[in-house]
Amino acid sequence: MNAPTQVPTDHVRGTAGADLADPSFWRLPRSERLSAFARLRELDVPVRFTPRTGSRTPFRALVKHADVKAASRQPQVFASAPGATVPEPAPWAKALFGNSMVNMDGAEHTGLRRTVSRAFTPRLLAAAEENIGAVARRLVDEMVADGPGDFMRAAPARMPFEVICDLMGIPVRHRAGIAARVDQASEYVGVSRRGRARLRVPGRGLRSLARMQWEMAGIARERRRVPEDDVISALVRADVGGRALSSRELGAFFSLLLVAGVETTRNAIAHGMLLLTAHPEQRALLVSDFDRYADGAVDEIVRLSTPIIQFRRTVAAAHTLGGHTFLPGEKVVLLYASANRDPAVFDDPDAFDITRSPNPHLGYGGGGPHHCLGAHLAKLEMKALFREILMRPGDVRTSGEPVLVDSNFDNRVGSLPFTFGTVHPNGGL
Repeated sequence: MNAPTQVPTDHVRGTAGADLADPSFWRLPRSERLSAFARLRELDVPVRFTPRTGSRTPFRALVKHADVKAASRQPQVFASAPGATVPEPAPWAKALFGNSMVNMDGAEHTGLRRTVSRAFTPRLLAAAEENIGAVARRLVDEMVADGPGDFMRAAPARMPFEVICDLMGIPVRHRAGIAARVDQASEYVGVSRRGRARLRVPGRGLRSLARMQWEMAGIARERRRVPEDDVISALVRADVGGRALSSRELGAFFSLLLVAGVETTRNAIAHGMLLLTAHPEQRALLVSDFDRYADGAVDEIVRLSTPIIQFRRTVAAAHTLGGHTFLPGEKVVLLYASANRDPAVFDDPDAFDITRSPNPHLGYGGGGPHHCLGAHLAKLEMKALFREILMRPGDVRTSGEPVLVDSNFDNRVGSLPFTFGTVHPNGGL
């Protein structure tokens, strides 16, 4: 076996602003971070970074499209367990809240994912698609009636939450409380906290998660007694490997679907609105034949915005990739935000082109067993909402700079002003 190729962290620190282990890197303007990724892609091997705080566990960053895709499709080598996010979930948290599918591998992951996939029956998905159109029409009706304001509150934050709640069968009386807990549980994921928030927020997030799962467990008990035609009923009557799903397994899946499904889709929609405002020629092309260009527009929005910036993997077996031999126990970060701008795969990678074809972006993961389970649903939501926004009179556009949330995990938008009939000259990403 070849010895691992060693590239000191200082090699990259010499290129300004490229220390991915430094929290201050993730507070840089997005353009500077993308430039740093570009410099990292030019290197021969994945760079090793060592955090100066926290666990101080070194990791190597995969930044090239080919490497991220290859690692995503080899879970036997690049494992999601013990945790795909940073920090990794503590054993006591898994015992209390259940383990998420994103942190599973092998038969455990395959069995749970198969059961969940079967719950999304063709009949339920057909009903969901019809409902998505109705939700989009109602939200845009309300946007028009209410007038200019925060686009995030008007549509992106509400669209995926309402669709998921309808599909799962969450009673209306529970939704306001669950929405608040979803926001609290995800508010500081991947965000560098300072001052008193460093001590206060983690406990708040865990309490919110616990209350949400307790509430969902109550709904699951109701569905066991009186099933309905929804995902919750399908899941509580399902089994994994011959055994019923436990309350913790159900709770962990609900949390993943609500937090991940809502947050990623709302951010993609917001970045899409920014891109369509900043590129009026692309907007005009989409409007000229929406059905023809909508799928390409959604893929290009997801590629450029990359709602999930990165996931972590743990090396389970010795393997050579990208010029480096990884050894068991090493930590690896898959940088989707870098892979989606790789000029080796995408011509003019920073350009917004809704006709780009092919468009093998990794915005839903790089394929393999952890490919995003909700990708189809997210695409339907984005197309339905943009159809309503773009194909009506009124000319909805962003009207100022977005408030972006500094995070090393997701490309999050805090707020985004919008108006009717005016162009924001500096809009876009």
